Amino acid sequence: MTHTLKHRLARLVRSSLAAGVAALACLAGSPALAQLDHTMTPIAIPAQPNAIELGTGPLPGATAPEAWHSQYGSVFARNVTVATLTPFLPDPTKATGAAVIVAPGGGFRTLSMNNEGWDVAQALADRGVAAFVLKYRLNQTPQDMPAFERSMAEMFSGTARRPPAPQDASVTLAPQIADARAAFALVRSRAKEWKVDSDRIGMVGFSAGAMLTMATTLYGQDAKPAHIANIYGPLAAVEVPAEAPPLFIALAADDPFFANAGYGLIDSWRTAKRPVEFHLYEQGGHGFGMYPKDTTSTGWFDAYVRWLAMHGYLKPKP
Repeated sequence: MTHTLKHRLARLVRSSLAAGVAALACLAGSPALAQLDHTMTPIAIPAQPNAIELGTGPLPGATAPEAWHSQYGSVFARNVTVATLTPFLPDPTKATGAAVIVAPGGGFRTLSMNNEGWDVAQALADRGVAAFVLKYRLNQTPQDMPAFERSMAEMFSGTARRPPAPQDASVTLAPQIADARAAFALVRSRAKEWKVDSDRIGMVGFSAGAMLTMATTLYGQDAKPAHIANIYGPLAAVEVPAEAPPLFIALAADDPFFANAGYGLIDSWRTAKRPVEFHLYEQGGHGFGMYPKDTTSTGWFDAYVRWLAMHGYLKPKP
């Protein structure tokens, strides 16, 4: 990785990582989560017997090994150097043939594996949609937990709050886009085995995962998601491809990072006359995911499923 690319990645991560830390701050204030332990506690890497390596290789230059910790009754991965995909397949009698790649968030330094990964995938599988949790490669963090916590706090400083300069996501997120492309290729290669329709595979991402979802849509070449969802990710305007997929967006109006920068992404999709649905919740903060918060933002998943149904993804193809 060149010095220039490292510099670009560092600038991009300031915004997304700060959002990840903000998510934890927002969760701490939730009455429903107040009793959960906010301490970052190192844990052994959980068994992931169904995880499939994607073959994109180890993260160039990485030295810190993968590590996991618990917080808020959930688990988080960091220092991911080898990308994997974990299938959550529906009961064959419920399978619709639709599928979703699930990209957790965490500022490209951690991955919220429960709240924005496994829990989402299982809920989709329960509704007949095959889901696949993408554990994509991450920027390196200090191996020592106290040093990691300090680095997170530093990222959440006043410097981190300043909007970063525009970046070329096709370059800054090249490893993660490669992981997403490999995930789509793997699902398509095993579509018959997994009872998936190759042309009905979408992607949903949270925060940094939403950034990756958009980057995959714009720069993922052969990935070509059939439908996409941006859950509390940035909403900057983009140049929309001619055949851009239907887009679902959910954001809280009190999100400390992405609620006050306009809604250019929605305008871009509408101007291009492509389908877009936008849910702006009064409260919810950042990082609500599948946590049972006392805000209407908790309803985003049901709204997302209804949106999938409206587009025909909760029934087998005619």
